[in-house]
Amino acid sequence: MPPLSDTPPTVLLIPPDTRPQTLELPLQLATMTGATVRVPPTRALPDFFTPGKTDVLRDWLLGEAGQANILIVCLETLCLGGMIPARRVSDPLETALERLALLETVKHQHPDLQIYAFGVIVRVAHDNDPHEEKPYYGQWGRELRAYSAAFDRHARHGAAEAGALETARAALPEGILADWLETRERNRALHLAALDLLSAGVLDHLCLTLDDTTPDGLAAFDRRMLEARADELDAWPRLDIYPGADEVPCTLLARALAPQTVRVWVRYSGLGGAGAEMIYEDRPAGELVRAHLRAAGCVLADTPDEADLTLAVNTPGTRQAHRQPDFATVDTPQRHLPAFVDALRADLKAGRTVSLADVAYPNGAERRLWTLIQGLPLAELAGFSAWNTAGNTLGTAIAFGKLAPLVTDRAVHAEALFVRMVDDALYQAFARSEVRDRLDNPSPFDLGEQRAAAEAHLREIITPRIEALWKRYFSGCGLELEVGAAHLAWPRLFTGVFPVRIRASGI
Repeated sequence: MPPLSDTPPTVLLIPPDTRPQTLELPLQLATMTGATVRVPPTRALPDFFTPGKTDVLRDWLLGEAGQANILIVCLETLCLGGMIPARRVSDPLETALERLALLETVKHQHPDLQIYAFGVIVRVAHDNDPHEEKPYYGQWGRELRAYSAAFDRHARHGAAEAGALETARAALPEGILADWLETRERNRALHLAALDLLSAGVLDHLCLTLDDTTPDGLAAFDRRMLEARADELDAWPRLDIYPGADEVPCTLLARALAPQTVRVWVRYSGLGGAGAEMIYEDRPAGELVRAHLRAAGCVLADTPDEADLTLAVNTPGTRQAHRQPDFATVDTPQRHLPAFVDALRADLKAGRTVSLADVAYPNGAERRLWTLIQGLPLAELAGFSAWNTAGNTLGTAIAFGKLAPLVTDRAVHAEALFVRMVDDALYQAFARSEVRDRLDNPSPFDLGEQRAAAEAHLREIITPRIEALWKRYFSGCGLELEVGAAHLAWPRLFTGVFPVRIRASGI
């Protein structure tokens, strides 16, 4: 797959936030292909639940658009200050729409600029998190979730669910419910307006994704409304609506930088892997894979020999589970990991492009699989991903694989691949729980005064493991590793930051 032109493209990226997976990883994936990536100044971007500065973003975009080929933009950052702030701020719809209109202005001024946008349908959070949601969600999360499910059942089934809906409504303070619903309605209206921009040709492609979703609830209700409008506009050739969120910058980079359709052979860890249930998505693994492939500009191959990419997907036996090991629904006779690893070894030996997505558990690699693949040449993988939701993992692995043939900077590719192994396996699957065990009953939402201790424990535990992983798999590749001080992206253990730099030996 050749690059877009003889001159490497320049990409503008307005990310959902500044975590490594949403900012640094897309930069690495683009840079490894030779593309130039520009991002807004740090002060313009959101920091956890603190909104970014939309006026600074506007000025930056107007100043940079004339020197770029591609814009990848998170609508929530551009219009409401960030993906998390969009669930918290009270900016009126009119203000958000005025900010959205900037994309029309930019397209009018620079008609050759390709604009790839994405928005995140407001989630109904599984946890009572008072920081990523409105502060009152910490107290009323359970009741708001119950209302969400009852509302959607009533919308789908009618009068038979009216009593359950009224009971759920009565359990909530009127003001809290009204505020929560107004936030959702504003964001849905923003996405409807984005569909109009897509129909008008302002946007080249639009992804509207569902974050931490379930088969029913207000997010499902919003999805159906957006799908109905997409039907009216005949927007589907340039639109994807599916479960995902943080990985979409990587997905759209793969679509933009490698515009040719790529054929993908999907190899599951179990013969029935496509039917495995996901915890944070509204559909089984196979349908989730198809959705993420389409969003990245890929299609399923009929045979491995005709495929450009092999996507190896470690699915649970029947359903994801939170705690490892889980012998009830994950590590079951419905899959056979040794055979899966044998197939990976054969694919790599045959010279196939292989990207590994591990979705057996959310929030980290499966420890058993990580142990079994230690005999593989891990540095030869095109991609590796096992972070957060299944959608996050799949979108990342697919982007790695689709962009692999375009790699011009081997050191940057190795850096992106290595950091995913460090974060998703060494940290998320192993070290994170070890750090937690050393703390004094830490809150999952805010470490408070224990943050410094957590980061000190993190560095002590993980630094020698990072060096050992490098020595075993990457040290003979003509590359050198520089390890910085590991720390936390936010005041919680959920997201680590592992500042490693890889360069060619002797440079």
